[in-house]
Amino acid sequence: MEKPILGIEDIKRILPQRYPFLMIDRVIQLEKDKVVALKNVSVNENYFQGHFPEEKIMPGVLIIEAIAQAGIVLVDNIAKTDKRRIYFLGAVSKSRFFKPVIPGDQLKIEVRLIKFISNIGIISGEVFVSDKKVAQAELSFSVKER
Repeated sequence: MEKPILGIEDIKRILPQRYPFLMIDRVIQLEKDKVVALKNVSVNENYFQGHFPEEKIMPGVLIIEAIAQAGIVLVDNIAKTDKRRIYFLGAVSKSRFFKPVIPGDQLKIEVRLIKFISNIGIISGEVFVSDKKVAQAELSFSVKER
């Protein structure tokens, strides 16, 4: 297990999401233009009750949310401000899903900053399970101070 740079309590200080919508458990790498976060997928996640309950598969939209949340951690680190900010998803493009994510998997979410000007940004994310790419997407967002 890799030592976290940011643990769950650090992440909760950055992200407004809480259970069941907090989609990253720890950050293991944080650089100027890249973040790597982990999400442990448990059979106890509430969405497995209704999303293919006979063959449990993590909803793709939640994988996209994990990319977005890792991106917030990255942009928040770049901004280096004490001001509380809120991030709004603007668009999802170039999204692809390659393999189902199931209970017991650990998502490794790698997000890179493509562009950030004023209060608009674009990130690119890839998600891996055991070094196999399971999803990718490009997201645009806007930022507003609270």
